[in-house]
Amino acid sequence: MIQSYLTNTVERYASKWLVLAIDVVIVCMAFVLSYFVRFNLTFDFAVENLYMQVPLVAIVALFSFLIIGSYKGVIRHTGIKDVYNIFNAICLTSIIAIFIVLTYRSFETEVRFTIPLSIIIINSLISFIGMVSSRYVFKVFYLNVLNENRPSSSKNIVIYGAGESGILTYNAIINLSKNNVKVVGFVDNDKKKIGKVINGVSVYSPDVLTEDFIVKRAISEIIFCIQTISSSRLKALVEGLVDFPVVVKIVPPIEDWINGELKASQIKNIQIEDLLNRAPIDLDNLNIEKELYNKTILVTGGAGSIGSELVRQICNFKYKSLIIIDQAESALYDLQQELKQKGFHNFSAIVGDVRDKKRMNNLFEEHKPNMVFHAAAYKHVPLMEQNSYEAIKINIAGTKNIADLSAEHEVDKFVLVSTDKAVNPTNIMGASKRIAEIYVSCLQQLSDTRYIITRFGNVLGSNGSVIPLFRKQIEKGGPLTLTHKDITRYFMTIPEASQLVLEAGSMGVGGEIFIFDMGESVKIFDLAKNMIKLSGLLYPEDIDIIITGLRPGEKLYEELLANGENTLPTYHKKIKISKARKMEYGKLKSLIDELCIANMFFGNNTVQLMKDIVPEFISNNSEFCKLDKKKNTIFEDEGKIIARKTAAI
Repeated sequence: MIQSYLTNTVERYASKWLVLAIDVVIVCMAFVLSYFVRFNLTFDFAVENLYMQVPLVAIVALFSFLIIGSYKGVIRHTGIKDVYNIFNAICLTSIIAIFIVLTYRSFETEVRFTIPLSIIIINSLISFIGMVSSRYVFKVFYLNVLNENRPSSSKNIVIYGAGESGILTYNAIINLSKNNVKVVGFVDNDKKKIGKVINGVSVYSPDVLTEDFIVKRAISEIIFCIQTISSSRLKALVEGLVDFPVVVKIVPPIEDWINGELKASQIKNIQIEDLLNRAPIDLDNLNIEKELYNKTILVTGGAGSIGSELVRQICNFKYKSLIIIDQAESALYDLQQELKQKGFHNFSAIVGDVRDKKRMNNLFEEHKPNMVFHAAAYKHVPLMEQNSYEAIKINIAGTKNIADLSAEHEVDKFVLVSTDKAVNPTNIMGASKRIAEIYVSCLQQLSDTRYIITRFGNVLGSNGSVIPLFRKQIEKGGPLTLTHKDITRYFMTIPEASQLVLEAGSMGVGGEIFIFDMGESVKIFDLAKNMIKLSGLLYPEDIDIIITGLRPGEKLYEELLANGENTLPTYHKKIKISKARKMEYGKLKSLIDELCIANMFFGNNTVQLMKDIVPEFISNNSEFCKLDKKKNTIFEDEGKIIARKTAAI
């Protein structure tokens, strides 16, 4: 009760005005003490002069402190900046006092008033020491006496990185008095720092981070503060810690700090995205800027995961106008409001369906786009396996509409956002995207429009992707559901994928399939275990992983190149070019028209027609596997007859 009363009293009355009054008193006491120091701790000076000098010094100090604002700092959070303000205030006090004394001496008066300059200098030194010491004493008193009633279950923390970022992290943690935390050590690779002490905390070698050390010191958190650490290095370090009973956190990049200062609330748990070894991408922004400059750009599926990020990045360039089309009203409205709040207004958000050719034609006539990014598509494999009608209608017919209109309205470039699931497809969704790729490639032979295809794998954090799903399952207490223990996937961040789409669109001359370097494929079972451990939980004790079996059409692993495709390098190390397999346009168009008509009016035999168009489409774990037992039809490819057979499933 007494401690609580003291705390409330201090917080209520220890205002900045009380601090100002105490500072002035300290300066006055230091002034008197200066005489004793100057005269060897004796009274061999005119004591009566103090009655005039002390009030003058108090007034000058008060004026200086008000000007500098040295009294405004929160005492319990006193830092280097506060000490710097105190120094400036004392210097200003001394300068004004010396100026007054020298000015007074220049006038001849009967009243003798002066202050030895040596006294002013001594006073400034003693005042500075006194004011800084008073703040330190109060800070120690507050942290060690008034806060003794904090919970005894304190958190012991290790900071990985003893550089500037690590020290700022230490200050942010210690100054957050609401948390009962203790930094038990820094860890750093620099041999010059190991064994030294920073703010009373020892610096250790990384070798100290063993289970024995963590358990003995009761360490509950390890915070990584190295700004220049690579994803691969961070992954190696974190994977060595996730099996220990400790939570691993990370400090955000300096550019994300609030007003250039790190707040303890910004220190977050390491996310699985931080460990997927995604090196930063260097874009040729000049090339993209030149391509988009003064252009009218149309983005279909503009409110989706990739489409919305494309829109956000396009807004940073000097285009003429931007048309965003999506049939999802709510998502489009949210994107519209977001762009307006960021100060972007040169765009049109249009609710529309790419399957409605008349509506799309009117939009092309009205806006006359120079460049089209086609990101509208259905993408979820299990859903499309059960809804082939919709997959064909939007992924094939919708793409055909926009691609045909681009040719009719003489669009300069058409960029198709495709997927690695189009490669040797085993499901309806992948096959529909593969047919869209083939059709777009064939149009290149007949039109002046340059048709470009971009192909990449899964994007982190996109709607319905595995990582957000696992997060939701962890929040609910598990279990995590996985279709197969050996399943692997390629991953790329949404901004990264969108940046590469823009880059590919700027470098493409038509007829290419741009393949993005996805890095190493990730084993989803390992990803699930790491997500559980990074959440501070144990596998399988706290949260288990259940294997449910492959879903219809699902692959164990994805590919980025179809059979017979080879890649060529580009000037960007993460983008390679593959030439699409050529087909005779007339034959292909009649087959796709037949597929779209059958899908619209008859609704049967459509999957068989898809398998006829895409010979490598062999269903996996699906009701359509029975269709692969039939012999495939014969195609003509640049005057050559290719007989295609598929093995019985």
